[in-house]
Amino acid sequence: MTTAYRALNDGTLPGVLSALPDVRARLGGAPESWTVQEVGDGNLNLVFIIKGPAGAVVAKQALPYVRLVGDSWPLPLDRSYYEHMALSEQARHAPGLVPKIHHFDRGLALIVMEYLSPHIIMRKGLIRGTEYPLFAGHIAEFMAQTLFNTSALALPAAEHKQRIGAFAGNTELCKITEDLVFTDPYRIAKLNRWTTPYLDDIAAEFRRDEPLKIKVQERKLQFLTSAEAMIHGDLHTGSIMLTPQDTRIIDPEFAFVGPMGFDIGAVIGNLLIAYYAQTGHEERIGSRNAYRHWILLQTEKVWRVFTKRFLELWDASRTGDAYMPELFTGPEGAAAFAAEKQRFMRKLLTDSISFAGIKMIRRILGLAHTEDLESIKDPPLRAKCERQALTLARRLILDAERFSGMNEVTHAARAVLGSR
Repeated sequence: MTTAYRALNDGTLPGVLSALPDVRARLGGAPESWTVQEVGDGNLNLVFIIKGPAGAVVAKQALPYVRLVGDSWPLPLDRSYYEHMALSEQARHAPGLVPKIHHFDRGLALIVMEYLSPHIIMRKGLIRGTEYPLFAGHIAEFMAQTLFNTSALALPAAEHKQRIGAFAGNTELCKITEDLVFTDPYRIAKLNRWTTPYLDDIAAEFRRDEPLKIKVQERKLQFLTSAEAMIHGDLHTGSIMLTPQDTRIIDPEFAFVGPMGFDIGAVIGNLLIAYYAQTGHEERIGSRNAYRHWILLQTEKVWRVFTKRFLELWDASRTGDAYMPELFTGPEGAAAFAAEKQRFMRKLLTDSISFAGIKMIRRILGLAHTEDLESIKDPPLRAKCERQALTLARRLILDAERFSGMNEVTHAARAVLGSR
């Protein structure tokens, strides 16, 4: 029997959860003793923290519209189904790096999951200047495991195609990305916003920049057609909760089978945004130089560890229908395969760098911005940080193929900051 949908609130949610024996046991006590707090600060959903005498859980419910905009922008509730499916798949391949699911109700578009404490959203930690020594290794492991193990490098063709089909219906969430990431920042769009009037000139420049728009549309075509692996689809520093010892990836409702570099680029691009935003958060000029350096070291480490782990998985699990082992035997075959793996990773680096630049631009000239920059109260100072990020982003897109390593990306990032 399917539960009829209704938007829940702090008064009605306890009644729903009390009917779930496992969840009720986790919370303890009677529903009347539970506290419910709605904490959703994202763009799409309701998020509740429910605490009882014995413990706590998080309940996330999809709304039938974009929360950031209102009911003038309807959205299908089935996005919670794709999120649940993605979380389940990610938990299989990267256990301990996503929250545990306690219950899923497709009719209510409701996921009840592990309450993460004392974790905070990574973006908030970056604003505070907090270092997370295990983050780079954890996110690299998550991406290596989920991207490799859901690709045709690891899977038989039939299983890979089944996964493509399973996520094929998540079209409305993909459409949000297609419009807000790849299209709207390069045209006059109703929902665009930026720090005006300070960025009016560069916003207009980007709308007139034909070479830039061509490169971005090449990546949009890749996003539309390249079914490489199951991707998170929105893997930024607002979709990561962590402590110095633990990292969890949340909110994969944009998941589908797409280009691997989109996830990697999202992580890299958001780290680079945080790098430039430090100017707006330091107590005095230069007081966050060491932290800026730390951010760029993490940017390099994410790619370095990801590359190492991805290639290790590939060497250990040549079980997919792509690059079948019997085709590459003997010394010559081994050498050819080794060279192909390096070519594959170089292309993935190029893809990731380009997607990173595109993600940076959308967070400054499009609809949904980042707290890193938005929390800078002084508009001219905020615009200065944003202009630096936009300058680097444009180069990452236009010159993606010229970068031979992530260290060259971080060098370019420093060069832009140095020219301030």
